[in-house]
Amino acid sequence: MPFLPPRTRSDAQVEAWVRDVVLPGATVWVAELDGAVVGYAAVAGDVLDALYLLADVRRRGIGTLLLDAARAHRPQGLSLFVFQKNTDARAFYLRHGFAVTAATDGSGNMEREPDLAMRWSPVTNGTRTVG
Repeated sequence: MPFLPPRTRSDAQVEAWVRDVVLPGATVWVAELDGAVVGYAAVAGDVLDALYLLADVRRRGIGTLLLDAARAHRPQGLSLFVFQKNTDARAFYLRHGFAVTAATDGSGNMEREPDLAMRWSPVTNGTRTVG
């Protein structure tokens, strides 16, 4: 994400944060391609905390498979945050039925980058349910 400020954390610090903070309280799905991990999704409560893919495997349906697993796990609905400048991710989530519920100034994330809160609620009998 070239719009993000330069990283101030090492690869080891990022890996430790994912391992020690993101993953322990989440249900996680891992995507593999030819035996190599190429992405993952993590859901904590009703929040899609992470959905990441390696850049060279995007637009192959892997993100959709991970998102489908997360939605099956939380059929009542999912929330997430996405950086406002991440137009590809925003379009992905909009295509998959998420709607913007709020915009923030970024003060709540470590990058201090403005983001959007988004929510997916399942459609039941032609109407959206509140999740």
